[in-house]
Amino acid sequence: MGMWVFMFVMNMLIPLVMIGFGKLFMKNAPGEINAFFGYRTSMSMKNKDTWEFAHKYCGKLWRRWGLALLLLSVSVMLFIIGKDEDTTGTVAAVLCTVQVIALIFSVYPTEKALRRNFDKDGKRL
Repeated sequence: MGMWVFMFVMNMLIPLVMIGFGKLFMKNAPGEINAFFGYRTSMSMKNKDTWEFAHKYCGKLWRRWGLALLLLSVSVMLFIIGKDEDTTGTVAAVLCTVQVIALIFSVYPTEKALRRNFDKDGKRL
């Protein structure tokens, strides 16, 4: 049971981080464009407008996707409660992989939205 509890907690981290930072980024982007914290791509860092747009857009995605991943993760983990350590570890690893893919994939729709709303120099269309 200890392995299940540990894996349950670990599988809640990415969705909770996505929800928390999603809410934070929706309300306000980091004050200054920087290379250390925030949604940092060459397009998002063009100017203050692209920076704020990218954070707001990505924040909405992360909040929605984080909630969906949280529900999925809790459901799957409850389904395997009491199973052996190998099963628990395998299922938890698959869940974690799905979560990381969702986290990384969020770049694609955010960049697409940036390109729909801004030209290559960061000026609004």
